Amino acid sequence: MNGFQSLAAIRLTREQVRQVDRIAIEEYEIPGMVLMENAGRGCVDLLQSLGIGGPVAICCGPGNNGGDGFVIARHLQLRGFEPRILLVGVPDRLRGDAEANFRIVQRCDIPMTLLSSWDRPTVDGVLQGADWIVDALLGTGASGEPRSPLDQLIPHLNQFPARRLAVDMPSGMDCDAGSPASNTFRADHTCTFVASKAGFDAAAAKAYLGDVHVLDIGAPRCIIDKLLASSADFTKS
Repeated sequence: MNGFQSLAAIRLTREQVRQVDRIAIEEYEIPGMVLMENAGRGCVDLLQSLGIGGPVAICCGPGNNGGDGFVIARHLQLRGFEPRILLVGVPDRLRGDAEANFRIVQRCDIPMTLLSSWDRPTVDGVLQGADWIVDALLGTGASGEPRSPLDQLIPHLNQFPARRLAVDMPSGMDCDAGSPASNTFRADHTCTFVASKAGFDAAAAKAYLGDVHVLDIGAPRCIIDKLLASSADFTKS
């Protein structure tokens, strides 16, 4: 035994997640694109291990969670599956690594539908026949009630007859408190990155997480251990 906690046993707050990403990129010089690539590819590994029996609808927001979704779509296509992207919002809101991965999938002939306001027929066209729905809408930085059109999209996704995977955490759930919003994605599986999140232990979170799978995306373990140690020292002082 090496004395390390397993990643599944560790709980990180929203701020600690931000710090892991920042330190990995700025101090360890791991490009954010590499972390995002590892995240998206790992989600596809999980989907494939669970079985994919039809199209996969990937619902992407305008942040890094959506960027993970673009990577997921590309790797599904690489492995011979049928991805369909539903991008909520306008591409002009994408920045950084998420924008770069959006430009890549644009060139990959992956069907992409834009949803700027609630339009059920448009959404149903993307979801038709889907075996999986992937929630890459909101990440750990989100809090409060999802705004339009997510407030109508999320409950519609929950009612659709497909298996559901949340990327990092279900959209609508608070990372630290684990409290669900009025409209929170109800996952069968959650593929969370680096470590479990602080809110995952909340009783109210359990019905929305499904089975939680912790995915290593390449951030050095020493970053996590130092953050946890500094947090413990702060608590004691």
